[in-house]
Amino acid sequence: MNATSPPLRPRPATSADAVSVPVAAPAQAPGSTQPLALPRPDDFALSGTFLNAAFSHPVPKIVAQQMRRHVETRTAGVANTQAAREQAIRHFARLVGADTDELAWVPSTTVGENLVVQALGVAQGGRVITDALHFEGSLYLYQALASRGVQLQVLPQQDGQVSLEQYEAALAVPHAGGPTLVAISLVSAHNGFQHDLQRLCALAHAQGARVYADIIQAAGNTPIDLSLSGVDFAACATYKWLMGDFGAGFLYVRRAVQPQLRPPQYGYRQLQAFQTHLFPYDPPAQELFSYEKRGGAAALFEVGTVANAAVVALSVSLGYLLDIGVERIEAHRQPMLQLLRAELPRHGYLPLTPADSRSAIVAFARQDAAATLGPRLAAAGVQVQLHAHRLRISPSFYNELADIERLLDLLAS
Repeated sequence: MNATSPPLRPRPATSADAVSVPVAAPAQAPGSTQPLALPRPDDFALSGTFLNAAFSHPVPKIVAQQMRRHVETRTAGVANTQAAREQAIRHFARLVGADTDELAWVPSTTVGENLVVQALGVAQGGRVITDALHFEGSLYLYQALASRGVQLQVLPQQDGQVSLEQYEAALAVPHAGGPTLVAISLVSAHNGFQHDLQRLCALAHAQGARVYADIIQAAGNTPIDLSLSGVDFAACATYKWLMGDFGAGFLYVRRAVQPQLRPPQYGYRQLQAFQTHLFPYDPPAQELFSYEKRGGAAALFEVGTVANAAVVALSVSLGYLLDIGVERIEAHRQPMLQLLRAELPRHGYLPLTPADSRSAIVAFARQDAAATLGPRLAAAGVQVQLHAHRLRISPSFYNELADIERLLDLLAS
C-alpha cells in the first residue's frame, strides 16, 4: 500500500459475503458444568450399525438442520457466512490448542500439505523424511517431488508403527541442500498408529528440520495441543471426526515460523481491505488501487472461498464437540477397541494396530476380507472399511459395546 494513499475501506462483499446466516446456539447453555452424556446415538439419524467414522463421520441432526437453513438462505439470495467462519475458527483453535492467527482455511488436507511444501521451498533442493504409514496421497506427492530432485526417505513400518529411533537416525544424516521437512500422519489412516508428536518435533528441530502433521484422523477424537507439541504445520479436512463437510479444512502454521514463509499462491482472502482509485467518486491516488493485507496464517495461505456449507456445519459441530469433550470421546471408545483386540485374533484376524494404541482406528488383516465379509456385513446393515485383505473399524461416540458385539458375531461366523 502506498504511503500517500487515502484510508482504505474494508474488502467489499463478494459471493461469499451477503445475506447473513444465523449462527446456531451451542448444544447446551454456555458455562454448563454438566458434560453431554455418552453414547449419543439419538443425536444422529443413523441407519444400521455404523463403525466407519474414519471414512466419513455422520453429521449430527443439529448440524444438518443448520446446513438446511444455509441452503434455504441461498435460495433467497447469497448467504453471508462471515460469522459462522469466525466462530468455527475460534472453536477449532480451542479444540487443537492453537491461536486463531495460526489458522487458515484450506479446501482439504492435501491442499494444505502442498501449500506447506511450496511455502518452504522444499522443491528447491530440499529433503523430505516420511514413513510408510503416512497418507497415500502424500506419499504420491513426495514421490513426484523426488522425481524432480528432492531427496526423499520413506521409513518402513515395523509391527504396525514407526519408531522415534528410525526418525532420529534419518535426521542425523547431514543434508547440505534446501530445507528438511518431516511429514507424518499424526494418526495413520491405515492402522491407527499414533506418533508421539512432541518428541518427534523435538528430534526434528534439534536437526533444523520442520515438521508437518496430517491430523485428519485425530482432530475431534483425540486430545491435541498443537502449540505444546511444537509442530510447525498441521492440516485437516473437516468431513471426518470434525463433522463438517467436504471442501473446507484448516491449516495450522506456528506463529514463529510464519515470518520465514512466502505465500505460495495469492488471492483476495489474504486482504483486509481493498480500494479502487479509478471510478467516479473514488478517493484520488497515484495508483489505480491500493490494499491492506491481513495478518497471520490467513495472509500466507488463504486464497479464495472454501465450501460455505461446510463452514456453516463447523460453526455448530465444533461447539458440539467442545460440549462433549474430546478426552471423554477418547475414553468412551476404549472398551470397544479392547473387545475387538481381544476377540478378533481368536477368529483368525491378524492385528495391524499396536496393542497400546488409543486412537479411534483399529485394523486387521484377513485374506479376501472384502470378498468374504462385504456381502455378509452389507446384508446385516453393518458398515466398516473393507480392503481386499484388510478391514478397518472406527467407532465413535454414538456407538456402544452392543454395536461391537453385533459386529463380532458377524465376523466370527
